[in-house]
Amino acid sequence: MDLETQQIKQETGKTLAGELFDTHAHLYDEQFTAELDQIFSRMIAAGVKRVMCVGFDVNSSKQAVIMAESRPGVAAAVGVHPHDAEDATPDYLSLLADMAGHPRVAAVGEIGLDYYRDLSPRPVQQRVFREQLALVRELEMPVIIHARDAFGDLMNILRRDGISQAGGVIHCFSGSWEVAKEAMEMGFYISLAGPVTYKKAPRLQEIAVRVPKERLLIETDCPFLTPEPFRGRRNEPSYVRYVAEHIATLRDITLEELAQLTTDNAKKLFRVD
Repeated sequence: MDLETQQIKQETGKTLAGELFDTHAHLYDEQFTAELDQIFSRMIAAGVKRVMCVGFDVNSSKQAVIMAESRPGVAAAVGVHPHDAEDATPDYLSLLADMAGHPRVAAVGEIGLDYYRDLSPRPVQQRVFREQLALVRELEMPVIIHARDAFGDLMNILRRDGISQAGGVIHCFSGSWEVAKEAMEMGFYISLAGPVTYKKAPRLQEIAVRVPKERLLIETDCPFLTPEPFRGRRNEPSYVRYVAEHIATLRDITLEELAQLTTDNAKKLFRVD
C-alpha cells in the first residue's frame, strides 16, 4: 500500500459501508499516466467503486473507451467539449456515434457551452452542441452537459431542442436554484463537485441541500477542482469521498446514506449495475 493510500485510509477513518460513484473524471489525462495503479488503489480504499471517464474531443473519447475496457468499474462517455468545438472535424458525429455503440459507453458528453473562456466562437459552440443533442436523441442515450457562464443560451437551446428520454446530468453545476429546478423538470440530474466544499460557495451549498435526493449526483471532474482539504493539488477519484462527506453534513444525513442515494441515482441514469 503506497503512502497516499495509507493517508486516505487514515483521513477517512473507516471503511465505507457502501460504495461511491464518481460520475465525472478524466482518467486518461497525462497527469495520471505514471501512477494509474496507485490511483485505482486509492480509489478503492476510499470506497469509490465506480467512475465515469468522460471525453472532451474525439481522441480523448477514444481514450475513455480504452480506459473503460481495461479497468473494472469504469464506464465511458464520448463527446466534444465546447472548448474544442471549433476543432471538430466534419466526420466527428459519425465517429462519436460509432464509439457510442460500444458496450462500455454509457453516455454522450461532455457537451455544452462555455462562455467563461470562449475558446471556441459562441456560434460554433452552439452549433456543435445542437448537433450532439440531435445525436443524443437519435441514440436515446443519457447526456452529460457542461455549462459555464452560459446558462441563458444553454437553457434556451434545451427548451427548443430537448434531450432523449434517457435524461442527463448537468455536471459540476454552477447555476442558480431556478436553473436547477427547470433542468430537473427537463429530466436532468444535478451533479456537484469539489467547489461545494469551498468556504465561499454558499449558493452551491444551498443547492446541495435543496436538490431532491433522487436527482443528486457527485463527481470530482479530476484532475481539476480538487475539494477541501486537498484544494490546490491534483484531483483524483478517491477525493469524491470528501465531496460526499461535505454534502452529507449539509443535508444532515450519514455518509453511507449520501453514498447510497447518489450511487443509486448514477446507476439508474447511466444504466449500469
